[in-house]
Amino acid sequence: MRQCIDYLTQSRDDWLIGCDRQQLIELTQQLYLEIAQKQTPAKILLLESEPVKFLAGFIAACAAECLVFLGNPHWVEQEKQQVFELVQPDIVLGDRDGEISRNYAANSPATPNSNWIMIPTGGTSGKIRFAIHTWETLTASVTAFRQYFDLQQINSFCTLPLYHVSGLMQFMRSLITGGKLAICQLKQIENQELSKIEPEEFYISLVPTQLQKLLQNPTSTAWLAQFRTVLLGGAPAWQELLETARKNRIKIAITYGMTETASGIAILKPQDFLKGENNSGQPLPHTQITICSDTGEQLAPNQIGNITITSKSLALGYYPEQFKSRDKFQLDDIGYIDQKGHLNIVGRSSRKIITGGENVYPEEIETAIRATNLVKDICIIGVEDSTWGQAVTAVYVKSQPNITPNTIQTAIKDKLSKFKQPKHWISLDTLPRNPQGKLNYSYITQIATNTIKATISTN
Repeated sequence: MRQCIDYLTQSRDDWLIGCDRQQLIELTQQLYLEIAQKQTPAKILLLESEPVKFLAGFIAACAAECLVFLGNPHWVEQEKQQVFELVQPDIVLGDRDGEISRNYAANSPATPNSNWIMIPTGGTSGKIRFAIHTWETLTASVTAFRQYFDLQQINSFCTLPLYHVSGLMQFMRSLITGGKLAICQLKQIENQELSKIEPEEFYISLVPTQLQKLLQNPTSTAWLAQFRTVLLGGAPAWQELLETARKNRIKIAITYGMTETASGIAILKPQDFLKGENNSGQPLPHTQITICSDTGEQLAPNQIGNITITSKSLALGYYPEQFKSRDKFQLDDIGYIDQKGHLNIVGRSSRKIITGGENVYPEEIETAIRATNLVKDICIIGVEDSTWGQAVTAVYVKSQPNITPNTIQTAIKDKLSKFKQPKHWISLDTLPRNPQGKLNYSYITQIATNTIKATISTN
């Protein structure tokens, strides 16, 4: 795995933009020598917020064939405690007054394997887990991306956290293919501190909330339109946002993927997006996607069912357990393959609401409500109900102060079947989202349940 450092030292002088490449090389070699002195492969927890220190720790740990756990430096104390109990790291690399701190565990249990790369997933509604990857699974994702877009070198513009799979894979694509990597915070772009690059050469990755912020400013909108491709993922994008991007000729590539698949396994190419398509595009060369019934039978095109994949970039399991089989991995998502071979996402099995015996997918209702332009944000959930089993409930942010539930109900009356229309409407100032734009469904459900109970008790 010394090849990790070889990639770095052999990279072009202008490879890294926004950070000091020479500092990265020196720090990586220093850390590698220190880590490699340990007699057995170490378990390293990487809690770095500064990009150069993060990349140095990651490359050094991979080169030394250690188990490296990527961590969110902004985890609260309870989350950190949960991670420490699970990982029991030998070494913790993290910021402390601008210096790298190294903490060594005295009695760490034996490692199940070496050279695993653990990427965090979850944490917004439940326990933090680590998807087990290797240099090979991450490389498989890079190779497929390059083949799909017919590229030799991939230039990435990264505004996302490097500890997140969507940020890490931008680094991997640039490093492995000999492309450039520009690292920039979203606030710099919002303040018009635009990096001195040629955008038409770069792929930039954004989550929907980031795209929305940039489209609110004419300067950043014009700048974004210059990019070769804007990869959009991390959370479902709403219709209004996509239409605004299309109107401004933003070359969006809607991506479908997750931590477990080392980012995108299906991507809609920009030319198809600009023609009006909003699906997730075709599977990448390293992935096969099938749609199956509840009994496992493969379904025909346009039939909705469970999304099942096989992929060379699929994680080995969740630390410390490996999957019993990686031949077929059934996802939580529901969708279908259309006649063009494009993947269309309908919703998530875990979010499905059963109300009065009818199956309801919240994404459909959210899309209809967003299309009215009466809300800034919307989340549809099912709340326990003695009559319906679950009551469809809308938790939303008004687009204007004078908007009432009746206003929205009137607007969607002819857009949704009666059983799909929300029975409860709860207005909030903002909806709780993480930095990637994903909603905290547990917290929203708790708020909705308490609000409905309080309303019932006062009536």
